[in-house]
Amino acid sequence: MPEPAHSAPCLATIEAVPAGERTVVTCRGEFDTGAQALWPELRAVLDRSATGVDLDLDEVRFCDCGGLNVLLGLRREALDQGKTVTVRASSPVVGRVLELTGARELFVAERPERPERPGGPGGEEEQPQPVDVDRELRLEVDQLRRAMRTRPAIDVARGIVMASFGLSAEDAWTVLVSASQNTNTKLHELARKLMGAIHGAPVPEQLRQQVAAAVAKVREHGADLPGPDRQASPSRAA
Repeated sequence: MPEPAHSAPCLATIEAVPAGERTVVTCRGEFDTGAQALWPELRAVLDRSATGVDLDLDEVRFCDCGGLNVLLGLRREALDQGKTVTVRASSPVVGRVLELTGARELFVAERPERPERPGGPGGEEEQPQPVDVDRELRLEVDQLRRAMRTRPAIDVARGIVMASFGLSAEDAWTVLVSASQNTNTKLHELARKLMGAIHGAPVPEQLRQQVAAAVAKVREHGADLPGPDRQASPSRAA
């Protein structure tokens, strides 16, 4: 991953603790575009680890596409070194971003059963299992393709919200993500329900109420909503 150019302030911190052949990295704060400033430190941690990094994101209170790009960049760098990056814990905000983008599976490491050491417990220490880089890259491509298949419906739904409530593209995106979170509905499923309204299908009452509430918040506070309603427009993704 090339050195990123960043101008936004970095509101995130990391703490690295070695754990055997791996390193546990605890992340705190806000993972947005400014988190790109952490890239040199993250790469140094990865370089020092034997088999990779396990991320603890439980104390990350905000994450958008810029922050996700930092995590994906770390994963690709790890694959280049024959290592892995996993997410061992995540806050609800991070978890939702991973679910919406289909990226969660990219940070789950398979743990195959380890064979018996030669000579029993006192035998030679086994070598770490090599990373199947081709398989990991295919998995990432599959996830991106899946996201691309659902994107057209989401874009249409965003257009519906823009036209119905007179919102900008970014504010309409915020409304969709907020309603998705608060109704526990995947974004592409919510988009299809809104598209159905064009053909006369009723919008579920809970969804209608959450969309109305999100529109009211956007109009009151703008696109920068606090707490779990705060998300980034896809236009901010690198």
